[in-house]
Amino acid sequence: MTTAIQPQPGIMDIALYQGGASKIEGQASPLKLSSNENPFGASPKATAAVTEAAMGLHRYPSTDHKPLREAIGRVHGLSADRIICGVGSDEILTLLAMAFAGPGDEVLYTEHGFSLYRIFALSAGATPVVAPETNRCVDVDALIAKITQATRLIYIANPANPTGTALDMAELTRLADAVPDSCLLVLDGAYAEFFNGYDGGASLVTARENVVMTRTFSKLYGLGGLRVGWGYASREIIDVLNRIRGPFNMSSVALSGAEAAVNDREFVATCLKENAEQRARLTGGVRQLGIACDDSQANFVMARFADEAEALAADAHLKSVGILVRLVKGYGFPEALRITVGQAEDVTRVLDALASFKGAA
Repeated sequence: MTTAIQPQPGIMDIALYQGGASKIEGQASPLKLSSNENPFGASPKATAAVTEAAMGLHRYPSTDHKPLREAIGRVHGLSADRIICGVGSDEILTLLAMAFAGPGDEVLYTEHGFSLYRIFALSAGATPVVAPETNRCVDVDALIAKITQATRLIYIANPANPTGTALDMAELTRLADAVPDSCLLVLDGAYAEFFNGYDGGASLVTARENVVMTRTFSKLYGLGGLRVGWGYASREIIDVLNRIRGPFNMSSVALSGAEAAVNDREFVATCLKENAEQRARLTGGVRQLGIACDDSQANFVMARFADEAEALAADAHLKSVGILVRLVKGYGFPEALRITVGQAEDVTRVLDALASFKGAA
């Protein structure tokens, strides 16, 4: 910038976030499997609630989000007064950096972690610190080795994006045991519901003052367009975050839609069952084609090709038949494509396209 007005240090080091592609030139309705969206959409009950709430758009929403917090608490067996709601889980993660990190502090995450973690650190003026992973999995020992007296936040996505790999509770507990009291361990659970038997780290949060859990309505619940997320932490941390969040950060439409969505457990169960079945189909089918693929605990798989050139060629072939997936070079995997788990017919279409690509290659 050439003017006398300059942003805070670190801001101009932030690269703009790039979302998954949604269009293919010349194709009207491509199959979008690039953003890990729910292929079944949102619960009909959530859609109805949004429609009804739209009749009151002239009214301000509540500032305490109490009905949604209580609904989340009932479903997950958590104390509503330890829950905060935000504009996607991204807002909660941002507020944590704003509140607890700054110049001279360090924010730690893993080498293939969610790209926004670096942005959160830089926007707060803190120093991003990266720990290596092992075989595309979070390495607890590598993380522990990177903790210093300056570490204030540790962001861990579990399950991880874009790999789909996950730490079990024993490893998460071992990490939590090593985190000093002066540091927050933040468990980003955007895909937690897809990891069978995993509570998103809620039990660790309940037992400790320096562990925070975040969740989202954008994936399983199919509400990416409404932008709703939530966090669970000690009452003291929630009090801090509530002091810096906007009082009207959540719209009445978003609050109503999310409350109806979290209460529709039948729809949730159906989506989880279908995801597990089609994820297994997609994983097995990709491997049968000779394409490497780790077991995923999320609603996507990461297919690894021989090299970057083959991945780019596969992506181009998929686009040519109207299928959008995600290149993940920016996450350190130039040889890979991340593919959202779709409905049964979507998975069939992807596998047929990859088979034709491998046959022609």
